[in-house]
Amino acid sequence: MLQAKRLVKSFGALGVLRDVTAEISRGEVVAIIGKSGSGKSTLLRCLTHLETIDSGEITIDGETMVRTGTDGKAVYAPPATLRRICLKTGLVFQGFNLFPHFSVIRNLTEAQVRVLKRNKKDAIDTAMRLLDRVGLLEKADQFPYQLSGGQQQRVAIARALALSPEILCFDEPTSALDPLLTQEVLAVIRSLAEEKRTMLVVTHEMAFAREVADRVIFMADGVIVEEGAACDVLGADRSEKIRAFIGEK
Repeated sequence: MLQAKRLVKSFGALGVLRDVTAEISRGEVVAIIGKSGSGKSTLLRCLTHLETIDSGEITIDGETMVRTGTDGKAVYAPPATLRRICLKTGLVFQGFNLFPHFSVIRNLTEAQVRVLKRNKKDAIDTAMRLLDRVGLLEKADQFPYQLSGGQQQRVAIARALALSPEILCFDEPTSALDPLLTQEVLAVIRSLAEEKRTMLVVTHEMAFAREVADRVIFMADGVIVEEGAACDVLGADRSEKIRAFIGEK
């Protein structure tokens, strides 16, 4: 479903991704873990084209988003092709990123109408169905400032789903929430996993990753240090590197 090969990304002299290769199969849930600065969020942003890579290759559903040219630099697909490929991914940010001056319902319909060119009635029907899906149907006419952080994040998840992405990505979706609100959001992500949606989740919630993810990718210093089945990477026989990461002696 998604293949990333030998990704390199630097910000100036700082190398953030160093020869990263990863693959995600359709219907698979993959958790990316690691300390702050390990490159996990940058990897997610490169896969969703919020950041551009310096070199490497990204293929989504058989279509090449970017490859390395003969000069060793990244060459992206033509604009129309790139837009089509990018619509196959949806991203939920840790800071929600809802439009504060739009109501909840408009936050969900705006991109449907402008990007997917859906008619307004169909967009509203889709939005209301998804708000019901995340338990916020009664909040449709409210504004983001009237919602708790957990409710805002659930709206953000519904907004991402409204564009019908084939891969749903989460960038530390609970890092800005207290423990109670965290559980609200994790419950929604857990239910999406049960539907066998393809998901890539950057998270610091180890218990959640162990329970929900099919595979775990552990990053440090811009490289993938370890990856494998969640039950192996985070199980009782986890490696010394993972034990050190989660603070075990």
